[in-house]
Amino acid sequence: MPKFRSMRIETPAVATHLLSNAGSYLTPIGPFLRKTSLDELPQLWSIIVGDMSFVGPRPALYNQHDLVELRTKHGVHKLLPGLTGWAQINGRDELPIPEKVALDVEYMQRRSFWFDCLIIWKTAIKVVKRDGITH
Repeated sequence: MPKFRSMRIETPAVATHLLSNAGSYLTPIGPFLRKTSLDELPQLWSIIVGDMSFVGPRPALYNQHDLVELRTKHGVHKLLPGLTGWAQINGRDELPIPEKVALDVEYMQRRSFWFDCLIIWKTAIKVVKRDGITH
């Protein structure tokens, strides 16, 4: 998943919310990229080539075996990963894995053009308000 680098190369390969002092791993431009969500911009290329969708479950890190396993168990792995998603706007990384997967399953069941529009709209509001961005 292409992204602009907002974290230093030596950052441990874990979800950012699991780092004890995430701010210390940011690059000089990292705080700006993350607060504005501009670090996600290169993912538009993945959408254009068909590897991602605008809306869907957010891609898991390669070492998030529990998330991948639970998504596979519930069939969520069949969906294209998304730039934003239902779980993303309902708690982001602060959600426990089972709750995140439950929201992914709910998205899978409710998936429609209008539901995607709602998620994109709510994502835009969260980005403008910087809601849920902690570093």
